[in-house]
Amino acid sequence: MSPIYKRWYDHDPLLLEVVELLRNYQDELKVQAAIDKFYELVKPVNGNRWYDNDPVISRTVELLRVVPPDIQKVCAERFIDALHEIGVDYKSPNIKKP
Repeated sequence: MSPIYKRWYDHDPLLLEVVELLRNYQDELKVQAAIDKFYELVKPVNGNRWYDNDPVISRTVELLRVVPPDIQKVCAERFIDALHEIGVDYKSPNIKKP
């Protein structure tokens, strides 16, 4: 019997990690990733989840939610890589690299 998870991303530690990074560093990521220009393309969502307060983060999390698990994993890994590329010193405990 597989475990029951409360949130759609709880099943994958890396995906959970990326969603938590998005949650905890929303402002820093917006500035460093220069995603403010996309604000005009999306409308704010009036919801009660932490990521509903920001239309870009909300859209990102929603896209992560609806793609297949193998794509979620690739996206999460690429997100961590993108942090490194923009100079964020972050070491993921869920990615094993040589």
